[in-house]
Order: sequence, then structure tokens, then C-alpha cells
Amino acid sequence: MAWNVTAISPSANRNPNMWSFFRPLFFKFNPETAHQLTLQLIRLGAYQPLNLLLRAMYTAPGKPVDAFGLHFPNPVGLAAGYDKDGLAWRGLATLGFGHIEVGTVTPYPQPGNPKPRLFRLVEDRAVINRMGFPGLGAETVARRLRRHHNRQVIVGVNLGKNKDTPLEHAARDYITLMRQFTPLADYLAINVSSPNTAGLRHLQGGEMLEGLLEAVSKERENIAAGGGGHTPILVKLAPDLSDEELDEALEVIVRTGMDGVIVTNTTLGRAGLRSKQKAETGGLSGEPLRARSEAVLTSVVKKLESRLPVVSVGGIMSPEDARRRLDIGAALVQVYTGLIYAGPGLVKQIIRGL
Repeated sequence: MAWNVTAISPSANRNPNMWSFFRPLFFKFNPETAHQLTLQLIRLGAYQPLNLLLRAMYTAPGKPVDAFGLHFPNPVGLAAGYDKDGLAWRGLATLGFGHIEVGTVTPYPQPGNPKPRLFRLVEDRAVINRMGFPGLGAETVARRLRRHHNRQVIVGVNLGKNKDTPLEHAARDYITLMRQFTPLADYLAINVSSPNTAGLRHLQGGEMLEGLLEAVSKERENIAAGGGGHTPILVKLAPDLSDEELDEALEVIVRTGMDGVIVTNTTLGRAGLRSKQKAETGGLSGEPLRARSEAVLTSVVKKLESRLPVVSVGGIMSPEDARRRLDIGAALVQVYTGLIYAGPGLVKQIIRGL
């Protein structure tokens, strides 16, 4: 095996937490406003004495994991999409995460899709988003990462193309981002699976994916030859691929020398939803994604046969969900929507339950 998890016997502590009090207050705001407010508050966790207080509240015993050449303090990470512009990653690190994935970052600033574009499906413990990679662009995120070289958490950067970049020139955007973030990130994630940028998912297809990842691989060799080192590169895939499409994508990922796979992004599926918001377009995350994400993880682990480590994300809402993903064969797990419904204590609960 290319990775290992140091684990202890299950003991999921479900202690009451303040989130049960604060969540109804946050849910009075529209989802995007609530998210921005939360980021601004968590950002303060980078500063003393709040930093010490949050670490005392949320840090759990170490459960180290070695994957794609990196040493993670624990297997629980924050998925891309939560801190798109690298605003609050230092504060987020106080919540016990073993890694934080910033982004998705695009080369140039863009507004994303029109608002409203983020919807809570409370009855389903889910979220639909059609954000469309809004962000301040690579230079702003790079500046924020550059300020803090001495960090105590693994930081990955999730890379995407600008909306107005034609698919045939997509590699140019990813290469531009690689050059900027290779010196700043512990790993890079190639996002070709968001459903909210028109045509992006076509990049998961055989020939297009091969062309893109061959260009990415060649650029990494050029960067390394120039003294830039070897930064692990992962590829994030959608849950909506057919079995044949998944086979093809994994073959290309292995053949082009990528270092790992992240499964899964959000889904376009709507089966079984109860909320009135289910008709909104965009990617669905949260509890309804759990079964599909687990099925894709099981398939990917089987197909890869330990050739690459796999990061599991999508529908992880409890310590039991996370433990099941690790038991299936994931090297790491990531959460996002689970934090919205369970609160920041979820990270510590997961780690203590391993």
C-alpha cells in the first residue's frame, strides 16, 4: 500500500456543542450571506488568543496518514469550495483539520453565476450550489498563501479554468495556475468535474482528459527541472460518470503520472429529494450524495488496486460516514456540507471516532 492510517478502536464521542444553538441563527440568513459571515468569523481564529481557544476546543489526538508523499496529521480535510479565495484557511486550521483545500482558484477574477446560486435543502440535509467558480483570482490567493510559510496544516489548492476560456485552451489556464501555486501549495487538485462551469465536465472524457493531463505532467517536469520540486497532483472526478467513463478517466490519470484521485464532486442527480428547492439547478451535496459517493469510491478503489491513493468526499455527515469511507479504502476524507449541518465539532468527532 502507498499509504497507511494509524487508527484506534471506535469511540465516537457525540458531545453536545454550541452549533445546536447558533445554527438556527445562521440559517435565518440566506446561504451565501451566512457562508461569508462564517468565513469572516473563522478568519479571526488565526489571531491570539482566539487561536489558542479554538485549538483547545477542537484539536483531537493525532491520527497520522501518509499519502502521495505527504504526512498528514489526521485523515480529515476541508473540501474545496468552502474557502475559495484563501481568506480563512489559517482560522480553519484551528478546527482540527489535517488538510485544507483552498479554491477552486481560476487564473483571473470572475464573478461566477448570477445570484441566488446557493440553496439549503434542510429537509434533506443537503445543499445545491451553482456558484460557477466566483473568486478574486490567482494573484490574490497566492498572496494570501505567500504570507504564511510556517503553517501547521497541509494546504492544497484546487485549480479550475476561467469561464470564458475555451475547452481547447483549458490546459493553458491549468498550467498558468501550476506555475503560480507549485511553490506555495503542498498539493494541487485538477478540477474537471464541477457541473457549474459550462462544458467543464467534458474535460473528464478520454481524449480531452489525456491531452490536459499530459500537458500538466509535462509542465510539472519543466518546473521540477528548473528547481521547483515535485508537487503532488490529484484529479477530482464527478459522481455522475458511467462505469465506462470512470474506467477511461482512471486509466488516463494513472498513465499520465498523477498522484491521486478525489471522488466525488457534487451531483446533478435529484433522486429522493423532498425539499421544494430540489428543482434548482446546480450541484447537489450533502446526505443525498452519500450512497452514490460511497459506490464510486468502492469502484475506484477496486479499479486502482492500490496504485494511487484516493480521497473521498461527498455526503460525509457523521463520524460513521467518515469511518466507512476509510474502511472502504480511502486514504483521506474531506467534509463541507456536513459542517453546515453538524457544525465545526464534526472534525473532532470524526477523528476521535477512528
